[in-house]
Formats: sequence, structure tokens, C-alpha cells
Amino acid sequence: MPSGACCGNPASTHHTIQLNTKEHSMSQTIQTIQTNVNVSGMTCGHCVSSVSEELEALSGVQNVAVDLNPGGLSTVTITSSQELSPSEIGEAVAEAGYLVVANEA
Repeated sequence: MPSGACCGNPASTHHTIQLNTKEHSMSQTIQTIQTNVNVSGMTCGHCVSSVSEELEALSGVQNVAVDLNPGGLSTVTITSSQELSPSEIGEAVAEAGYLVVANEA
């Protein structure tokens, strides 16, 4: 949904992601990686669907789960078969209409 914002938020609204990646071994042959992304500005199910749809389109993504926290940081957990780069995650979130702001370490 490149058209921009959802729920009456202007397209220029800033959203923040924070990346945390963990590798999990489900069995000896199948390895999955969980990446947690904190996104601000998600306020409803439409926001969740938009972000989830774009992330699920990334190569290797098996599942996207969102813990929606309207008005605060929502945690998005991406389960994938390969490591995802911060830039490809950021581009997917941007495609959903969100502006990704890099975290300062």
C-alpha cells in the first residue's frame, strides 16, 4: 500500500523500527530465525495487515506475528528461514506506508 498512511495519519508521519534477531533451531535440519521489529504508529488491524502483507512477501519469511500496542511500540516478530537485512525489512515497512527511522545505538 504505497499510498501512505492509514487511520487518518498523514503519509509523512514518522514510524520507528528496532531490529533484534535471534536464531532458533527447530530441528537438526530446519533452522529458523526470529527478527523482532518495533514499529510506532500502528493503531489498528488495517495497519497490522498492511505491514504483515509486505513483510510476508519477503523471501524466506514463514510467519509474521504482531503484538499491536496502539499509540506505542508494536512488536512485530518475523520468522524466516534466512537472515533478513535491516534495509529489506525497512523497505517492506515503507511500502506499507510507514517511514522507517533508524535506531541510534
